[in-house]
Amino acid sequence: MAPESTTLLDRPRPSSPAPTPLDWPTLADAFEVACLLRCTPPPATGTRRLADETYRGGVAEFNREHAAHRMRQLLGRLDVPVEHELATGGLRRRYELHRLWVPRENRSAYAALLETGWRQGRRELLGGPVPGASRARQIWRSRLAASAWRAALLAGGRHVRRHCLGVRLADRDLAAVLVRGAALLEVPATLRPGAGCFLVSVANGPHRMRIVDSAAVAPAVAC
Repeated sequence: MAPESTTLLDRPRPSSPAPTPLDWPTLADAFEVACLLRCTPPPATGTRRLADETYRGGVAEFNREHAAHRMRQLLGRLDVPVEHELATGGLRRRYELHRLWVPRENRSAYAALLETGWRQGRRELLGGPVPGASRARQIWRSRLAASAWRAALLAGGRHVRRHCLGVRLADRDLAAVLVRGAALLEVPATLRPGAGCFLVSVANGPHRMRIVDSAAVAPAVAC
């Protein structure tokens, strides 16, 4: 007769229920926060940050005030409490470091929200056109594309040249999202690997203006 432990191991385990899809306004905000965090460098430990660790620490650091302000604004709309600390340093060249952190008791819900937002938003942008998609879905997919570019322009490494506007990113998935998002905004974008990063760029002129205009912060619109 088989041991009881073997019988228990052989029993089918119930799968974890899939997270409830987010509504469009919530998705756009959660997806943008996720993109902002994916623009930040990994912890200074010499180890590679795993995908599921991106949001669970509940801490983000930005060297740009506008990126920190935007994240606070989005988390406020998502009813996620957040604290903001400012540190300054340097001698001849002063710098500011904005540190945002979510209270420990809220981090589990915060991480689940951002993980769902990232997966759902990424799927919308990389999944290709959906036959018979509603007008609302078409509009919100463009807004997700704009959200990704807004986050990258605020928190990514700027790469500005006379002939192009680009961002440097360490996150391969976010780089792919930006290329696809640009296409949804009717702008061709190029992706080029660099030294430890990926460079996504668009040409100066009408293409750059379309990206910048699309990524401008606008009042939230309910659908």
